[in-house]
Amino acid sequence: MSQSFNQSVITEFRANGGKVGGPFEGSDLLLLTTTGAVSGKPHTVLLGCVRDDGLLLVVGSNLGAPEHPDWYRNLLAHPQVRVEFGTEAFEAIAVPAEGERRDRMFAQVVRVAPGYGDYQAATSRTLPVVVLEPAEPEYTEADGENPAAVTSLADKLVQVHTWLRAQLRHVRDEAEAHLAARAAHRGPGAPPAPGLGLQIRQHCLAFCQSLEFHHTGEDAHIFPAVAHHHPELRPALDRLQEEHRAIARIQNDLLTLLADIGTSDPTRFLTDLENMSAELRGHLAYEEEQLIPALADVPWPPPAPAP
Repeated sequence: MSQSFNQSVITEFRANGGKVGGPFEGSDLLLLTTTGAVSGKPHTVLLGCVRDDGLLLVVGSNLGAPEHPDWYRNLLAHPQVRVEFGTEAFEAIAVPAEGERRDRMFAQVVRVAPGYGDYQAATSRTLPVVVLEPAEPEYTEADGENPAAVTSLADKLVQVHTWLRAQLRHVRDEAEAHLAARAAHRGPGAPPAPGLGLQIRQHCLAFCQSLEFHHTGEDAHIFPAVAHHHPELRPALDRLQEEHRAIARIQNDLLTLLADIGTSDPTRFLTDLENMSAELRGHLAYEEEQLIPALADVPWPPPAPAP
């Protein structure tokens, strides 16, 4: 699809509530915006999609070509994506399915759209099936009530922290499931892959990249503004900036730890994972304790500048 044609279809999609004519008429379609693996710039593509048990699936068919499409390589580097489906738009975590789950989902895709079976037959690579998991904050009793609206910078801080805590829970739960599948294996040979490696990786990357972005924004914008209006918080802000540097190290350690999940001792692995998670949760809690009172009267979104 040429660049100009791609853009014209995207424009038509957005102007008509997710519907387009021509060869795509009547198909389930979505717009997927990824971040370039090399450029770091946003890229939007029109893709066919299939609904499966409440989830949206897209397939890296590339029309049966031998190479994965660029958008798939982008989401492996940056799991957080933006999805436009019909008149809805939402942030998502892009998670390629693996093992039995991928095979089941691909069979569902082919039942709905048989052409994907032809694309698979045309190439020796396994066509990836990507699950687009909505990245909305997940609230638990520990997080408190789901706020009705974000009206202050304090609310926004809590919303971001709630999302980060949810991603930490994803990583922990998936790591436990992975290790439980290994432990349940009986018989000769290597244990079967539980199909969670990419899922763990994508959620961990999403967490680490979001936390880095969050801390960069705090260091560059929020902390200087808070220090200007609340000089009494300078010691706490200095401590938080020191913690940001320490947490950058923990993020690298977390990615290294998860890379070794297939060979690590399960008990030690889970202990190390919980220790890292506890330190990260402690940082978020201290930040909330120090900053929420100071940010409660700062409106969010920021008011538009006067003309």
